[in-house]
Amino acid sequence: MIKPYLFVDKTKGKGRGVFTKDKIPAGTRIETSPVLVLSYDDTAIVDKTKLHNYIFLWGARETRSCIALGFCSIYNHSYEPNCEYEMDFDAETMSIITRREIKKGEELCINYNGDVTDTSPVWFDVKKK
Repeated sequence: MIKPYLFVDKTKGKGRGVFTKDKIPAGTRIETSPVLVLSYDDTAIVDKTKLHNYIFLWGARETRSCIALGFCSIYNHSYEPNCEYEMDFDAETMSIITRREIKKGEELCINYNGDVTDTSPVWFDVKKK
């Protein structure tokens, strides 16, 4: 399920991102999409490819990874995200939920660290926070 008002477009300095055509209330589940779960060995292989930038750690011990389908792997990173993601390991799905009201035309972002309050630098951000 992807809300019909979401769309992918180019965003300055980041490539592509997910945006909205409409205002979205806080606490709205805007997407729930299936994931493809990769084994530990497959994760090690994918980590050496361009797909590394699009996978998420998976499982309670985070020993595997997943490729999220839908728009999930296109949301850009922010240390002050307007959305958060939720993983359902049993159903093998990932959901995106708004943290605050989103304005029409605004880009939707998640914190790649998993915890919305975690400001640890991510792999592409060499600046110290």
